[in-house]
Amino acid sequence: MTVDDTGSGTGADPAPDAEPGRTAGSVSHTSSARVDAPDDHDSGEDPLALRLEQLILGAERRYTPFQAARSAGVSMELASRFWRAMGFADIGQAKALTEADVLALRRLAGLVEAGLLSEAMAVQVARSTGQTTARLAEWQIDSFLEGLTEPPEPGMTRTEVTYPLIELLLPELEEFIVYVWRRQLAAATGRVVQAADDEEMVDRRLAVGFADLVGFTRLTRRMEEEELGELVEAFETTAADLVAAHGGRLIKTLGDEVLYAADDAGVAAEIALRLIETMANDETMPELRVGIAFGTVTTRMGDVFGTTVNLASRLTSIAPRDAVLVDGALAEELIRTADAPASEADAAEAAAAAEKEGEEPPSYRFALQPMWQRPVRGLGVVEPWLLARRETDS
Repeated sequence: MTVDDTGSGTGADPAPDAEPGRTAGSVSHTSSARVDAPDDHDSGEDPLALRLEQLILGAERRYTPFQAARSAGVSMELASRFWRAMGFADIGQAKALTEADVLALRRLAGLVEAGLLSEAMAVQVARSTGQTTARLAEWQIDSFLEGLTEPPEPGMTRTEVTYPLIELLLPELEEFIVYVWRRQLAAATGRVVQAADDEEMVDRRLAVGFADLVGFTRLTRRMEEEELGELVEAFETTAADLVAAHGGRLIKTLGDEVLYAADDAGVAAEIALRLIETMANDETMPELRVGIAFGTVTTRMGDVFGTTVNLASRLTSIAPRDAVLVDGALAEELIRTADAPASEADAAEAAAAAEKEGEEPPSYRFALQPMWQRPVRGLGVVEPWLLARRETDS
């Protein structure tokens, strides 16, 4: 690929005085700090911040955005699209980029040139990676490094602690992140290749559940910020652990609400009841309500969309406190897989028939109770089912 009308992708590092004075569409490698001048000493930036940046990136600032794009052999327009998709802030033509920035551009562009990714898909890869890692980095700094870099002794500054700590942590955290990513990628790939057809790889039948803390808005008015933060963290941690332990996937957390998905209706139902039971046993937690729907779901960038997701959200909003509401499709799936009887009369009939034949009666995990029909905004009239554990089961 070649750059736009300002030059060609020769791979050489152009001299600063040969660089055009363009500023539009140029971005930085960091979204947290804006660089306002090419010379680090004159920019007014904190010397420790610059040293930390060099430590973390593993290279010194060498390129302006134009020079980086030219060295990577890509157009300035495409480079800007990639950088913005990754969430990096505009910096004009300050010299703030490194060899790693050039290599990243070259790799993305190479995937496009080789036909492995379309340009639009490459931008989407950049955006999804940028959004995910930005959140991870913010969490690590806010909740992890901030606490660890508290001066251990009177008289020591945070500056004296931060640099050597990051120097020790960086390689370990990097290897751990790559390990977790590979594990998650292997699991996601396995799910995709088991899809029945190509359409199911994108539009799949899943059980989608929302779990919502009751009265959270009122709590925000009464609780101190630190207390509220601890409550949200405890809720998200508990929910994430339960979802993962029972075979679901946590899609996202929204403070007072979590969204999860499962390939199996019984798994989604078990997670919902476990969430209710666990939160009910914690006196510090508000009451919880859960809604689950089963059907076709569109997946994009790790998120889920579609009518099924909307229905699960609506069911959550009308669910009683400490209770689980499911839609008709999920109820039918639980009945089909013998996880729940269609009714208590059917359960009694099946038990009597088994006893007559000298066989073990069916063992159902869940009970379903049809609720009142009601109109749901944007979805018409729905008939929710109340999900509970079978009283005979432990």
